[in-house]
Amino acid sequence: MDRIEFDRVSKRYPLGEQRTAREAIVAGARALTRRRRAEPQEIWSLRDVSFTVADGESVGIVGRNGAGKSTILKVMTGITAPTSGVSRTRGRVAALLEVGTGFHPELTGRENVYLNGAILGMSRRDIGRAFDDIVEFSGVRRFLDTPVKRYSSGMSLRLAFAVAAHLEPDVLVVDEVLAVGDAEFQRKCLGRMEQAEREGRTLVFVSHDLDTLSSLCRRSLWMEAGTVRAEGASSDIVRDYLTSGLSSPDASRALVRSGPLQVLDVRVRAAGRGAEAALLRDDPIEIDVDFDLAEAVPGLDLAVYVTTRTGVRVLDVTATDGGPVSFPAGRQRARISVPPILNVGTFAVGVWFGTPQHGMLDEPAAATFTLHGSDRGRPERVLVYDLPVDISRLD
Repeated sequence: MDRIEFDRVSKRYPLGEQRTAREAIVAGARALTRRRRAEPQEIWSLRDVSFTVADGESVGIVGRNGAGKSTILKVMTGITAPTSGVSRTRGRVAALLEVGTGFHPELTGRENVYLNGAILGMSRRDIGRAFDDIVEFSGVRRFLDTPVKRYSSGMSLRLAFAVAAHLEPDVLVVDEVLAVGDAEFQRKCLGRMEQAEREGRTLVFVSHDLDTLSSLCRRSLWMEAGTVRAEGASSDIVRDYLTSGLSSPDASRALVRSGPLQVLDVRVRAAGRGAEAALLRDDPIEIDVDFDLAEAVPGLDLAVYVTTRTGVRVLDVTATDGGPVSFPAGRQRARISVPPILNVGTFAVGVWFGTPQHGMLDEPAAATFTLHGSDRGRPERVLVYDLPVDISRLD
């Protein structure tokens, strides 16, 4: 039996200013008096999307920002209705799409466990039976009787995922919110999802962490501009997805503006050499990220990561690792100097911008580079490097 079925599902959203009912009526009356009515602006987040997920199957969804991944999950879980087509999800569904969804900020953590559990379909008896396990999994026992409005985003995420994880659902739907948690909690969440898969539950997982997605999900969908571009084994989908970004010479220019942020360019070059110089595995390289901020964003952070063709992340550098960094408004450049620690092969450079509360932009294949072999031997020791990020203004 198919737990999830999408049959030619499309979803349309209007663009422009949201109006009250009275404002809409007045605006409509005025438009009727004109000779020519303006065409309504709209965007199709999904267009004729069809797929099925069998009972007990784990499916991943990959794609760039705005590809329609989150919209699929919202339609799947009944949060929003499709404009056309049919979506069916059978059985009890536990969804973790946004931090603190279903939490009341004035209620304590204890009260929100019961509230959120009831929203997800658990009885009071079921919640009471699993309460200690939920609290232990979340790690917020000390703050259990504190209002949730005083929780950090990470604490809210812990508690929300703990409730969803102990629902024992038929279908577990998880969006990229796990990026907010710390490394220890991420391991616990991934372990719980692996356990759900072993128990025969259906899992739908959306993530930019392609290595984790490949290990959890045997099959994946590749979303692009609201349509399914490809579907198949996760290893093949991840490789094709990364290769598509690598093969585009203007991949960095395809990055869209996200609020006040716009990524202008991402380049990789040999340190101390010209832009056209070949990259050798024993030479240090420099990764430059040029971006523009229309206004200062409090708590903004930048991460640059490098992945292989198969989605394995081999380098991850965060701007704030060396302490707080100020990103003023204007054009800026972040430069990461990487010593010769990578092997021969083709790699993708990903960039991430966000705050502790939410991610603003995540582009896993903003640029590509290939390291070629050399006559010098490789070191036999594995070294740990501290790679600070240098921030400078652009004229």
